[in-house]
Amino acid sequence: MTYVGFLGLGVMGQPMALNLARAGTPLTVWNRTPGRCDPLRAAGAVVAASPAEVFDRAGTVILMLADESAVDAVLGRGTPAFTARVAGHTVVHMGTTSPEYSGALRDDIRAAGGSYVEAPVSGSRVPAEKGELVAMLAGDDDAVAAVRPLLAPLCRETFACGRVPGALLMKFSVNLFLITLVTGLAEAFHFADRHGLDRRLLRDVLDAGPMASAVSRTKAPKLLARDFTVQAAAADVLKNNRLIAEAAREAGLASPLLDVCHALYAETVEQGHGGEDMVSVLHALESRTDG
Repeated sequence: MTYVGFLGLGVMGQPMALNLARAGTPLTVWNRTPGRCDPLRAAGAVVAASPAEVFDRAGTVILMLADESAVDAVLGRGTPAFTARVAGHTVVHMGTTSPEYSGALRDDIRAAGGSYVEAPVSGSRVPAEKGELVAMLAGDDDAVAAVRPLLAPLCRETFACGRVPGALLMKFSVNLFLITLVTGLAEAFHFADRHGLDRRLLRDVLDAGPMASAVSRTKAPKLLARDFTVQAAAADVLKNNRLIAEAAREAGLASPLLDVCHALYAETVEQGHGGEDMVSVLHALESRTDG
C-alpha cells in the first residue's frame, strides 16, 4: 500500500486530512499535539509516532504547518536527517511562508534528491471542512501533475501557478483582497452600529446588493452576533499581512490599504484577540473610536 503522509493537524490541517481519509486515501499522520490525531485514527488513518515515521511510510508528504521553523523541524532541515528524510519523496508545502523561504526549501529538497510542490490554499476552516478550498500549485510540471489529483478531496479547484514561488505570490494577491475586504466589512458594521442603525438591516441590504459574496455572507452574521469563534484567526491574518507587506516592500510596491490593516490587526492581537476570528478586528476599530 502506498501511503500519503500529512503533518500538521491544526485548525485547517485536521479537516483537510480528514477529507483525504474519508475519500479513501491511505494516510499516515503526525501532529505535535497527539490528541489532534484522534479523529484521524477513527477515520482509518495510521497515526505515526514521529515525522520520521511518516516519511518512512509515505512517498508523498503534505505539510500544513504553522510557520517556517515548524517546517524545518519536521524535515530535520539543517541536520543529517534531512537528506535521508526527503530523498525520493515529494514534499507538498501547503502552509504560508515567505516566498524566499519556499524557494530555498525547494533548492534544498532538490539537492537532497526529493521533489517539491508549493501548494498554499485559499479558504478558512469551513471551506476546509467542506472540501471546498482553492489550491494554487507551483513547482516542476511533473510533480505538480502528480500532486494535483491527490488534492481533489480537499479542493473545489486547483490552479497551476508556474514555478516556485508563484503559488505563494498568487495566494498573497488573493489574501490582500480578503484582508482589506473583511476589514472594510467590519468597519461598515461599526459605522452603522455607532449611527444607531439596525445592523440586521445592513446585513440584508448587503445580501441583496452587488457587494454580496461568500465572504460577506459568512462574516456579516458573525459581526452581527459578535461571534468571534475562529474560522481564520486574527493572529494568522496578521502573519499573512506581514508576509504580503514584506513581499510588497521587496518589489518596491505601494500597499496603503494593507498597511492600515496591518496596524489594525496588530492592535487586535495586542488586545488579546489573536485566537479569535479575523472579524475581531472590530475590537481595534471600537478601541480607536472610544480611545
